[in-house]
Amino acid sequence: MTVLENRELTVLDPRTGEVASRVPVASAERCDEAVRAARAAASGWARTPAAERGAALHAAAQAVREAADELAALNTGETGKPADDARGGVDAGIGTLVQYAELGPVHRGRSLHGGWDATDLMIPEPRGVVAVLTPWNDPVAVAAGLIGAALATGNTVVHKPSERCPRTGRRFAELVAAHLPDGVLEIVDGDGAVGAELAGAPVDVVAHVGSTATGRRIAEVCARTGARALLENGGNDPLIVDDGVDPEWAAAQAALGSFANAGQICVSVERIYVHASVADPFLAALTREAQQWAQRIGPLVDRAHRNHVHGHVQGALDAGAHALTGGAVPDGPGAFYPPTVLIGCVPDMAVLCEETFGPVAPVRVVPDFATALREAGEDRYGLAATVLTADQAHAQAAWRELPVGTVKVNDVFGGAPGGASQPRRASGSGFGFGPELLDEMTAVKVVHLAAAPPPS
Repeated sequence: MTVLENRELTVLDPRTGEVASRVPVASAERCDEAVRAARAAASGWARTPAAERGAALHAAAQAVREAADELAALNTGETGKPADDARGGVDAGIGTLVQYAELGPVHRGRSLHGGWDATDLMIPEPRGVVAVLTPWNDPVAVAAGLIGAALATGNTVVHKPSERCPRTGRRFAELVAAHLPDGVLEIVDGDGAVGAELAGAPVDVVAHVGSTATGRRIAEVCARTGARALLENGGNDPLIVDDGVDPEWAAAQAALGSFANAGQICVSVERIYVHASVADPFLAALTREAQQWAQRIGPLVDRAHRNHVHGHVQGALDAGAHALTGGAVPDGPGAFYPPTVLIGCVPDMAVLCEETFGPVAPVRVVPDFATALREAGEDRYGLAATVLTADQAHAQAAWRELPVGTVKVNDVFGGAPGGASQPRRASGSGFGFGPELLDEMTAVKVVHLAAAPPPS
């Protein structure tokens, strides 16, 4: 849990309730100073050859690699993320920095076919100063993507880590900034008020990963200031279990999607639609999976978030759903919550129509694939979806018809390196990760070079 008192953030370890970190909150003057420093450094960094910017990112990635255990331990202490998962997030961040160190120097525009006596070009240029607001659930990996892409393309950055893991976010940014000129990467600490201050500052891009409500406010601010809003907001990702699939395998996929990192992943499975023909064995297997996950799952990030998760579960139970396992707040310290499987869920329950972001698997039994596909698509979010099917026609229909940015078939967390994502509707706007994120961080200038007329 994060407590703001006397302009200081105090973060409690969600495993024990003990103090994990204390960080001073940046003042409005400090935010203004950081933006001005980034603006002053922008011209020089934009003029730095792309290969030199790439070399700096390579050096930063090496520094993060050498401090990986430290970063993982900070993350575990502040968010409760299990040690292996925390280290995996750091390793993913290192890979992302290396990716942008390599991609930045080859990010290019294109030539156009104009007249013989002229040259026409489209050149990508840095947008300027990028405000980067990152979340707590994967603080190193997400920050590495947004900061890495911004720096590789010649932008300067002001970074505010989440108030739920400020030391983790600050330490990562410090390791990167040590390999950059002064002002190229500035860091400010604080809560949502500091984030709002930064989003409304004279910056050129606001890149945010977090809740839909915050993303909507940022979009409104950017509409007034003219800054570009790059947003990955909440999701309510469905999982469809089709007729004819192995129910044991499907349950293992569903459990991984629902319970990994205690359900606190941007693309966690939030709701499950299972074909009636496999529902009974699937539910039995999913219940066993949940009980096994209960032996190794970490806590939720804090008790406030646990209250939110349990509120969704209790609301479903009160409305007629039934818990096959879990569904109760445990005794003891910390912010633990058990893996929970709910049946008897209906579409208007919050656990199906809103983002729970916890280790909860609400299941809706449907009579056929068409019903599953229709109900999965009837949602205001548009982040990702997963379909488990042996029917290629169903797989084709799913990726064609589901109104989300990413559709995964037969692999709940699959994806090739370098892949991007483009959320839709309430889940945000703009590309995240991949080469396309470099495009988001740049603006294209069209250049027409005509030959001068001969002297008279």
